[in-house]
Amino acid sequence: GDRHIDFISIREQFDTSSPMGRAMMYIASVFSQLERETIAERIRDNMHELSKTGRWLGGTTPTGYASESESKITVDGKERKAYKLKPIPEEIQLVKTIFSVFMETGSLSKTDQYLLEHRCVTKRGKQFTRFAIRGILTNPVYMIADETAYQYLKENNVDLFAERAEFDGEHGIMAYNRTLQRPGKANQIRPMEEWIVAVGKHPGIIAGSDWVRVQAMLDVNKSKSYRRPRSNVALLSGLLRCGECGDYMRPKLTNRRTADGELIYTYMCSTKERSHGTVCSMKNCNGNTLDAKIIEEIRKLSADKETLTRLLAQTKKVISGSKEGYDAELALLREKHAETEDRIKRLVESLSVASETSAKYVMEQIDELHRESETQQLRLAELEALTEQSRMLHQEFAFHQEMIESFANAVDSATLEEKRRLLRTIVKKVVWDGKNAYVYLFAEDGEADLPPIDQPMYPLGEDSEYYL
Repeated sequence: GDRHIDFISIREQFDTSSPMGRAMMYIASVFSQLERETIAERIRDNMHELSKTGRWLGGTTPTGYASESESKITVDGKERKAYKLKPIPEEIQLVKTIFSVFMETGSLSKTDQYLLEHRCVTKRGKQFTRFAIRGILTNPVYMIADETAYQYLKENNVDLFAERAEFDGEHGIMAYNRTLQRPGKANQIRPMEEWIVAVGKHPGIIAGSDWVRVQAMLDVNKSKSYRRPRSNVALLSGLLRCGECGDYMRPKLTNRRTADGELIYTYMCSTKERSHGTVCSMKNCNGNTLDAKIIEEIRKLSADKETLTRLLAQTKKVISGSKEGYDAELALLREKHAETEDRIKRLVESLSVASETSAKYVMEQIDELHRESETQQLRLAELEALTEQSRMLHQEFAFHQEMIESFANAVDSATLEEKRRLLRTIVKKVVWDGKNAYVYLFAEDGEADLPPIDQPMYPLGEDSEYYL
């Protein structure tokens, strides 16, 4: 090309510096593209066939439903299993409430506030987010297959695998190929033209007219949808947590300035903001004061070598004790796992001489031991990961000590973004209880599943300012 770069592969004998090599590369790429497109076409054809059944194809079930298997015997005498969605009454009522509140208020924020005030939680026992609420409101699985639903789907050019007569006003809608799922990224909703839609075997719960109305309301709200305010001055966003409910505290800019001309900002608990103070009543704290005090406390620590050494030694002692406990449990569990595998091996060998009656009981024992072995393997993997994390922490203590000791010199000349990075290297979290802030040091990348470390922790004093 323009940059005169050639690709030479020793193993595959590709050489783009020669005409024949370039030709072979082009031919290989054409066949690779053909294979990708053929696989995609087969997958889509398979989804077309599966969509005709209206069954549930697996994955996390939507709020309001559970997966239920159905068995049938084929013409060749084999048992086939298929799955459908079965309503969960209490969750169904929650879904109806979400639709009702949104249609009444026309606001995701007010729907979120309602769910917080009434202590409504998700399938996993967590608080609803606006993202989760929107996911429920836009999921066609809840829409009753009626005349309005049929017209809406036809108008939006979905790939519809159902006759008009199947829209009986009772069953719900099943939409396949609706989401684009990529590892490490949030799921995206595909354009409706790419959906493959059928009438499901589960009962619908939201009338077609109501579901379509909700989609129109959401479209109107897109231009004024919730956007989290961003502060260009706060240092502790993502580190500061509320001492009452445990949620993050986010910076809220004001229109006022300090005597030095800095914008004044406060940290407010996210749950308090979302619930308008009905779920959490934590006092806001003065962000300018808190940021400055935390910088100053770490600066003092970097100058106090004796205190820093003592705190590092205390933390090392806690981690060493944890590591010794992990090592002991790991050795014992490895021994038990070896015994379990040995018992399975002996039982398998005994099957060759066992009678039909006794073989049944032997198989039951093997199945039970196999489940026990899988549980042991999971715990072994968990303990090995914890042991490795403890080892890594020991190795990183010298780095942490060096970072804290050089903090005073580095922070003075650092930009705002560099200060944030410095804090995230040193600080694990900060907790605000309404009067004092507590700084937990010795952070690492990711979350380490280690016992809580009470030290080092610094109360910043009752003179920390806050606003109501």
